[in-house]
Amino acid sequence: MSGATHSLTRRRFVKSAGVAGLGLLAGCGRLPWQAEAPAKIAQIGYLAANSTSPAHQAFREGLRELGWIEGQNILIEWRLTEGREEQVPQFAAELARLPLDAIVVVETPRIHAVQQETRTIPVVMISSGDPVSNGFVASLSRPGGNITGVSNIAPQLSGKRLELLKETIPGASRVAILWDPTDPGNLLAFQETQAAAERLAIHLQSLEVRDPGNLSGAFETATRKRADGVVIPAGPVAFNQRMQIVELTAQHRLPAMYAQGRLDVEVGGLMWYAPSNAAVYRRAAYYVDRILKGAKPADLPVEQPREFDFVINLRTAQALGLTIPRHVLLQATEIIQ
Repeated sequence: MSGATHSLTRRRFVKSAGVAGLGLLAGCGRLPWQAEAPAKIAQIGYLAANSTSPAHQAFREGLRELGWIEGQNILIEWRLTEGREEQVPQFAAELARLPLDAIVVVETPRIHAVQQETRTIPVVMISSGDPVSNGFVASLSRPGGNITGVSNIAPQLSGKRLELLKETIPGASRVAILWDPTDPGNLLAFQETQAAAERLAIHLQSLEVRDPGNLSGAFETATRKRADGVVIPAGPVAFNQRMQIVELTAQHRLPAMYAQGRLDVEVGGLMWYAPSNAAVYRRAAYYVDRILKGAKPADLPVEQPREFDFVINLRTAQALGLTIPRHVLLQATEIIQ
């Protein structure tokens, strides 16, 4: 074979190989220098009271169970007030300015603040009290706006709290309720407790507290009117004056049923009965997942709690000289000794 013929054959081979190679690359869908487009990382905001709550971990676990791994395919902008509630409006405004796919908000005052800042970013609420009377949603089944999530109000809650307190104090006939009539959630709790009191043949003493400065006077009134125990609904007063309320119940030797949070019994309260925080926060992760996958808050019905926690502090019972009946202890999900 001549040199010219050899050169021609080689050129044809190279040309053929090049065409075949391009065909293979075309079959791969992209060329070597074309980088694969990175998957979009979801971004959500999270506005709550503190960083130590185990409930936040339950929320993270709920996300992980649904395939959302923080730092990998989802980023969370945390805004935690840590007792500085005056920062709520600032934090809500900050989150509303960020390019977020959703905002998770815990408890009524913070939900109000976020609602004031945005009507477009999807909002998942947790522990919202009564979201309809608070103006967050049009109805539980059809929220209608940019807010949905999990309410901490269930029709049986207030009645069950009063029932458990009566079972704990044999012969109880008079129970006080410490509440703020300016708080929509407290108003609903009072009405439901009043209905339960009639059913249980208990005289309900109304202790209205609009200002924390009235707390001492309210407990003096309860003692003077010979209350056998006291119910304390969740709300701003119960949250912000937690320690003072626990101290006053001990000072006046009043068995108390709390609704605000597990911390109530950790710091010395007698009993706490409320929706399971772990279950509620895990369920909030479900709402985030649905929204990130294209669902609209307006179409996602608000859920009421399905699981409940009942915690008893036996040390407090002993300090009050109270023996908790066995059938009440058996209903507890946790006993602090």
